[in-house]
Amino acid sequence: MFTISKEFHFSASHQLFGLSDGHPCGRLHGHNYVIRVFLRAESPNVEGFVQDYNDLKPISDWVKDVLDHRNLNDVFGFQTSVEIMSKYIYDTFKPQFPLLFAIEMSETSKTNCRYEA
Repeated sequence: MFTISKEFHFSASHQLFGLSDGHPCGRLHGHNYVIRVFLRAESPNVEGFVQDYNDLKPISDWVKDVLDHRNLNDVFGFQTSVEIMSKYIYDTFKPQFPLLFAIEMSETSKTNCRYEA
């Protein structure tokens, strides 16, 4: 089995709701996010790729146009934790990229969420 990944970076703000009083994530704050997409195939295609990285441009464009330098609460109609956003990103791009099997998303260099279906 062959697995490839590609990273997409963006900066954005958000605020999480329903947290205990004083929780720092309950205040408007920002992160430098990293999204990593993972694609898998049993063998490379005739060009020698699992997926041509250039084919992932729709993801790059979406990150740049929809997420970068935005308040994520204005973008999404749900709690903007990396857990929920990871699943949303997976569900959004899986139909276009059948080899997609996982999304990882981090908001700091020390925290990470991986969603696999």
